[in-house]
Amino acid sequence: MLAAQRRDLLLTRLRDEGRIVAKDLATELGISEDSIRRDLRDLAAEGLCQRVYGGALPAARAEADYATRRRVEPDSKSAVARRAADLIRPGMTVILDGGTTTLAVVQQLPPDLAATVVTHSPTIAAALVPHPAIDIYLIGGRVYKHSAVSCGAAAAEAAAGINADLFLLGVTGVHPDAGLTTGDPDEAAMKRTLSRRAADTYVLASNEKIGAVSDFTVLPLDELAGLVTDADPESPQLRRLATRTTILRAGNPAAVDRPAKLS
Repeated sequence: MLAAQRRDLLLTRLRDEGRIVAKDLATELGISEDSIRRDLRDLAAEGLCQRVYGGALPAARAEADYATRRRVEPDSKSAVARRAADLIRPGMTVILDGGTTTLAVVQQLPPDLAATVVTHSPTIAAALVPHPAIDIYLIGGRVYKHSAVSCGAAAAEAAAGINADLFLLGVTGVHPDAGLTTGDPDEAAMKRTLSRRAADTYVLASNEKIGAVSDFTVLPLDELAGLVTDADPESPQLRRLATRTTILRAGNPAAVDRPAKLS
């Protein structure tokens, strides 16, 4: 098999199966495991896969700059945002992560909603200003410009005094094996800190994030209250995720797919 043919096969396997085990594929094709590993290194250098021990997983597509990400899958993000906004009830204290999907959640909130919102995103805080009955608390610290959020020791210390009902979390990848991931270690640490300050954490996962993996782990799936997504419920990756956590399906407020172990 030519190198170009192997490349196409690897990309097809990543798309259809959500992972590649180098040893198994080498045996299947009758070639050396080193050849598969070299191919995976080349794909990783192009940002087309995320190498892991023993093989590879699909790479997250959501690592572009903030302005570019606002133009990625806007309809998908809006659908997820509408479903997530239903989780916010009057009187709640809610932590909103940064990111373009969370910004879409703000745009879906009723104008008369009375609640308290804590965020480490200046963009989210500014978008909430027109809501007269929402109290806004902005966590300060070093601003990570890629996502326009504050991170680091000062931000984590400020978050330590929060006790919230709900955290709406944004990530760049949601994978049934790798869990929740993002592209920066400090941002991942801040997301974990915020999750620990809320009774329930729901991750916002527009379609392009399902089955994708970034470099740094945020949380395992079993620490979530649920996953809000518009992904096809029959997709293999989402079916695997549904065995690990509750799925809230965007576009259908009544639809809840619970983990197999809870059914």
